[in-house]
Amino acid sequence: MLGKARALEPYDLALIHIEHKPAFFARVEDISPDHKRGWWHVKLFILALPLKVVTWIIDDEQIRGAEFTMGGTPVRLEKIHPPEEEEPEGTETSPETPGKVHKQARILTMHKKAVETTEGERA
Repeated sequence: MLGKARALEPYDLALIHIEHKPAFFARVEDISPDHKRGWWHVKLFILALPLKVVTWIIDDEQIRGAEFTMGGTPVRLEKIHPPEEEEPEGTETSPETPGKVHKQARILTMHKKAVETTEGERA
């Protein structure tokens, strides 16, 4: 038997599906219990324009990804896990600490450098 899906927790990212299609992403800001047992107030920061915060009251199953309706429209919250980082080619591990990867940082300047012209003036 498979266990229950993991519930959303504060600071999780969720993909919100509306009418069985991915609609927008949201970050879970807070989860607090409702006065009814097994129900939760889930505060979501919608990551779409315009930016806004909403609070939905959903039950134990819905917080784990079960479909529900709002005004007759099917809605579902899907917990999003960041993709695993891939090792860039050419990284080396240190002999002192096996498995530790040393990465070379690249610094980019955000302002123009003064360019000297042939007559010694700055452009």
